[in-house]
Amino acid sequence: MPSHPMSSRFSRIYFLFLLVPRFASAQTAPPNADTVELSPFVVSSELDRAREQILPDLGATAYTIDASQILTMPGGENAPFNQLLLRAPGVAQDSAVNGDLHVRGEHANLQYRIDGVLLPEGISGFGLELDPRFVASLQLIAGSLPAQYGFRTAGVVDLTTKSGASTAGGDWDFYGGSYSTERASFEDGGASAAGSYFADGSVEHGDLGIENPTSGAQPIHDATSQEKAFLYLSRIIDRQSRLSVLAGYANSAYQVPDTPGLPAGTAPDGEAWLPGPFNSAGLNERQNEENGYAIVSYQRTTEDLNWQAAAFGRYSRVHFLPDPTGDLFYNGVASDVDRAISSGGFQADGSDAVSGTHTVRGGAMLVEEGLRSNDTTTVFPVDDSGDPTGPAFPIAQEGTQHALFAGAYLQDEWKMTPALTLNGGVRADAYSASFDHEGQVSPRLNLIWQPASGLSLHAGYARYFTPPPLENVPAESVAAFSGTSNASAVTEDDPVKAERADYFDAGISWGPLPGLQFGIDGYDKSATDQLDDGLFGQSLVLSAFNYRLGRVRGIELTSSYVAGPFSAYANLALSKAQGEDWVSSQFLFAPEDLAYVRSHWIALDHDQGTTASVGASYAWRRRGRNQTLVFADFLAGSGLRQDGGGTEPNDPEALIPNGDSVPGYWSLNLGGSQTWAWGRSEALTLRVDVINVTDNVYELRSGSGVGVNAPQFGMRRGWFGSMSLAF
Repeated sequence: MPSHPMSSRFSRIYFLFLLVPRFASAQTAPPNADTVELSPFVVSSELDRAREQILPDLGATAYTIDASQILTMPGGENAPFNQLLLRAPGVAQDSAVNGDLHVRGEHANLQYRIDGVLLPEGISGFGLELDPRFVASLQLIAGSLPAQYGFRTAGVVDLTTKSGASTAGGDWDFYGGSYSTERASFEDGGASAAGSYFADGSVEHGDLGIENPTSGAQPIHDATSQEKAFLYLSRIIDRQSRLSVLAGYANSAYQVPDTPGLPAGTAPDGEAWLPGPFNSAGLNERQNEENGYAIVSYQRTTEDLNWQAAAFGRYSRVHFLPDPTGDLFYNGVASDVDRAISSGGFQADGSDAVSGTHTVRGGAMLVEEGLRSNDTTTVFPVDDSGDPTGPAFPIAQEGTQHALFAGAYLQDEWKMTPALTLNGGVRADAYSASFDHEGQVSPRLNLIWQPASGLSLHAGYARYFTPPPLENVPAESVAAFSGTSNASAVTEDDPVKAERADYFDAGISWGPLPGLQFGIDGYDKSATDQLDDGLFGQSLVLSAFNYRLGRVRGIELTSSYVAGPFSAYANLALSKAQGEDWVSSQFLFAPEDLAYVRSHWIALDHDQGTTASVGASYAWRRRGRNQTLVFADFLAGSGLRQDGGGTEPNDPEALIPNGDSVPGYWSLNLGGSQTWAWGRSEALTLRVDVINVTDNVYELRSGSGVGVNAPQFGMRRGWFGSMSLAF
């Protein structure tokens, strides 16, 4: 009898990790007596605290989620990574399954760091190679960022990984439920005086890979299979230094869900050129994704001087495969899009406490990226009316692009008084690509005042320079499609430029009682060449473009309470994001929309006026490590944008780009777990999660709007359970 493909793939991944050296037993301790006398947990903790002093969030707004909080969220460690961030203030939900997030009115513009080291960008897709299972804690840092953060500035997601020093032992986890979801995972970690290791891997299959384009409970043609792996190795050289290696890999395959009953498009009846009729519920579009990264870092700390240097690399590939007949029938175009990007670079950061009142920090970063595209678009020849005049034929376009990103910074943390800190700095950034060469010197300034215990006020200014993501810059030749069913009514195609912005931020954090915390933060951004991204055509690969002007402003309210076994939080964000005049990649837009936006401010497609998240949990601990956990979780939003809201005097029915929003939505989630523990580390945990308890039908996208190519509905009610065995 053949083995189940999921268990077979999982066994292969686990076997690879069995080859990892057992640092806890196989390595010999270094001769330094200080290292031998201290446990690896103590040394690692000291080095972790020292690393925090290299890259602090001085004056920015930081929201922290640790491993225990992850367990109180729907799905826990089995949830997609983006679901963790949706519980942070100012984060709006888009495609909940494929990972789209909008922080403070930005489309993307997020940078990810692992243990303080930049993770280069990959090609946008549905896969999330980052896995909550290897996260010890994460911070979402936003606002007026200090000078060490550049290029991607809407927010910084800084992950601290688990290590064998703090997470000894391991577990097997089996998770499944609605939508034929099956996921098998493992993790393992260990430590010795010489160092530590941590590894995890998972294999997953399910029938809800991408958002359902219909309101039905079960999507059509939406299966996915995903494999992920992560490895962390750390060698303690002495009490002041360590060498770390970490690597991750993810391989994912998706079916693109179908919508029944679609009307025929360019080839209405298929006669003469295509076999027909064709059923839109039988389309077979797919997307395959592959992502891998590796980071090698060296950290050194002394009494006053701390520094870390790292080299990193990443490979990312996305391949969209059309339905060769069905896409021609409904769209007149069938696009096979294959893109791969390779990145490599170096990063160094350091801090020096030069006196009791001044800490100087500086660093530099260099990243090189290479993009390969191999696209084949099958189209019809058409007449002046757009009707097909002959059989379809392919247009192949191959190309490569390169980009070099460089940045350096210097800043000083000045403790003017015990309660007042001024952090001022400057960074210089430059990038060079085949389509653009730009640079900027950017001042940063943050003031932090702590007049009383539990009370902190901050205000700051940051000048930002944001180059376009190389992987999202359209590479197709507009002229190549002239006289075909893929011809654009607009032939203008100015190159995508870097965004330049002035960003102001101010806020208050107040803890009036032990365990109780309140916060309020406001921000205002004004930009030229405002960057945005969108999905155009049927391909599921993003394309970047600029607005000549942009403005984003908002306010965030946060609160949290922790008292023994009970914890709760509530976040509310109000935001408004707008742009005027598309000044690059104009061929992506309809002529009437292009003309309107040239002289009108419009909402950005990802602008959501109101976003809220609320959660609460209670954990009963009894008889040692035995525990019962229950939690409730609630997300709500006023809705992302869609075309509508026409108010033109000559045509009041005209649809304004992004002029309306989809209806507001909310989702309530409940869950609980029971842990039975025995021995030193052995434990069995059973868990149940109910997502969207009320089976609420809500729409994330209507299929209209700038760069929106399909409807998307949130997941209907789902029941999930897991069994985890720790050893």
